[in-house]
This record gives sequence, structure tokens and C-alpha cells, in this order.
Amino acid sequence: MWKPSVSLFFYFILLFTHSSDADVGTAAQYGPPFLPTACFGGDASEFPSSNMFGSAGEGIWDNGAACGRQYQVRCISAAAPRTCIAGQTIQIKIVDRAQSSRSRASSDATSMVLSATAFRAIANSSASFINIEFQQV
Repeated sequence: MWKPSVSLFFYFILLFTHSSDADVGTAAQYGPPFLPTACFGGDASEFPSSNMFGSAGEGIWDNGAACGRQYQVRCISAAAPRTCIAGQTIQIKIVDRAQSSRSRASSDATSMVLSATAFRAIANSSASFINIEFQQV
């Protein structure tokens, strides 16, 4: 009797969980002026026309290798309830280093700083920072 119940328990655990290759971190937002000083030598033509871009925090900066990387990002939680827009995942391009960005982030020491457009696509813009799940694509 003991073995079937243990097996059944693990079956349900596997059924209702999934593995993910995504990382978890935090994101803040920033607004103009957008000048990719750390990436692309200040060439604003490197910005996606959708305005879905961000700056890399120190954890993903990787000595500049993050420039041009694409990430899928979704809001998973925030200090205030109902801050995240449920079911929304965006794709952003890294165009700068958060530490050297001309525009100041709404919160320091985050995994990434999203353009105001990208931030508003996944969270309420009144939040200063959110918890995110992100994955390089």
C-alpha cells in the first residue's frame, strides 16, 4: 500500500511541474534619452523600431557580450498586487549597459533595465521594479 501512494505522489509532482531554462531576476524601467553608449558606438539605428529594448545589468553584461542579445522576458511578481500583466511575454534586444546608460533606471542593481515601452507591455508602469523570468533566444 505504501509504494503505490508514493509513486502516485511523484506522478502528480511531475504532472504539475515543468523544467525551465529561464533565469529569474529583477527589471526596472527607464525613459529617454536612449543612446546606446556602451553598445554600437552610439548608433541609434541599432534600436528596434518596436522600442522593445533594454540595458544589461551587471549580472548579464558579460564584458559587453550582451550587446545585441535577444531575451524573452515576463513579469512574475512585484511588491504591489496585480502589477504584472498576466500571460504577457515580450522579446527585447540589449542595446546598452545599465550602469553606463544616460537615462537613470527606476531602480538600481537589476538584472536588466527595460525601455518604458517594454516595461509597460508586461507590468504596470507605476512600479519601480518587478521580478522577471528571462531567457536568451
